[in-house]
Amino acid sequence: EVQLVESGGGLVQAGGSLRLSCAASGFPFDDYAIGWFRQAPGKEREGVSFIVSGDGSTYYADSVKGRFTISTDNAKNTVSLQMNSLKPEDTAVYYCAAGLHNRVAVPSSYGMDYWGKGTPVTVSS
Repeated sequence: EVQLVESGGGLVQAGGSLRLSCAASGFPFDDYAIGWFRQAPGKEREGVSFIVSGDGSTYYADSVKGRFTISTDNAKNTVSLQMNSLKPEDTAVYYCAAGLHNRVAVPSSYGMDYWGKGTPVTVSS
């Protein structure tokens, strides 16, 4: 059974940090790109950051460059998103998703076959 389970969301003040984790199971982790998406109330889903677990290549949306860092622990099939200098506009439900690295079209959700249920992040001003 394929599972993507997010954790680490919560409430933080502006300027603070959170670390999200996505635990993956049930598919060949090294063949997949893992992405973090977010959706704020009333807004479209946005691709935030991606990593290809096999070669470590990464992508960041302009809105998070320099503040967020994505990393992978291939031994544990886990992808983390370290979020620093958080802003109120980062408030959203954050989802991780996985798709075969040669099928996805970063930063869209095209080719993302598996999705987690999301973890909420709230940044207060």
